[in-house]
Amino acid sequence: MAGYRKGLVDLGSGIYAYLQPDGGWGWSNAGLIRDGDAALLIDTLFDETLTADMLDTMRDATGLGAGDIGTVVNTHANGDHTHGNALLPDAEIIASEASAREMEAFSPAMLAQLKASGAAGQLGVAGSYFAEIFAPFDFAGVSGRAPTQTFHGRLDLKVGDKGVRLIEVGPAHTAGDVLVHVPTDRTVFTGDILFIDGTPIMWEGPVGNWLAACDAILEMEVDHIVPGHGPLTDRAGVRAVRDYLGYITHEARKRFDAGLSAADAAFDIGLGRFDTWRDAERLAVNVDTLYRQFADDHGERDTLALFALMGRLYYDRKGRPAA
Repeated sequence: MAGYRKGLVDLGSGIYAYLQPDGGWGWSNAGLIRDGDAALLIDTLFDETLTADMLDTMRDATGLGAGDIGTVVNTHANGDHTHGNALLPDAEIIASEASAREMEAFSPAMLAQLKASGAAGQLGVAGSYFAEIFAPFDFAGVSGRAPTQTFHGRLDLKVGDKGVRLIEVGPAHTAGDVLVHVPTDRTVFTGDILFIDGTPIMWEGPVGNWLAACDAILEMEVDHIVPGHGPLTDRAGVRAVRDYLGYITHEARKRFDAGLSAADAAFDIGLGRFDTWRDAERLAVNVDTLYRQFADDHGERDTLALFALMGRLYYDRKGRPAA
């Protein structure tokens, strides 16, 4: 997309977006809110090298170094929004209670081991796929830092004189997704409630919560919408994500009622106008989550099996053997 480049975008009034094309696996966005000497960072990046580069860029543009950032908000638990937290050792780290619990369960060390095992030819299709999509990132170099403050529902903050609203809309993409709304500056940072020109992935659900989160964004009086992945967007981008979720829910329900397995349904569903979105293989996770919702199944899910299924879809779309 024209204008979609890596780096810091000045949205005006002390609001900045940090973008990482192409917005696919691991290439997440972040944000900065400042008022005078006060500053709040929205999310860190997938490894510490990427986060250090971002902080250097922010310092060069604003004069604010890492030590000047008093607060970090993690919009959710995934590592591409949290793994750089340790580079802000003096900041308050805020996340929803559900996100904080989820961070404890998925450590950087676990991801480093999965990537190494996959690169070594272990773990079959799941390992090969995992190693390929996460090849650019150094999980082994991540020390990590947990949230120091948690909340449930809503939390109102001040950055200097700016009011900032943290609105929990999960479980949806993950267990504890949060929107960061700056009403006076007509801006919202959505975390991974929005993937723009990329396929959303519903690790948690229910889908109704995600649809409601899209509706909540559409009801906001905002001029700037910063997604978790992809270029800056507008209401049309929000509606496109909502349309995708509604479409796959409808298609998955038909196949669930017809007795197809979740895996067979993932291969059977045609994506239509969403087929050109990046990372289309995430459909496998979305269908699995929807099937679990339809069946009221709250048991443990096999994440490695889901990566294997995504890998099969990924290699099939590329016309390559599945390892």
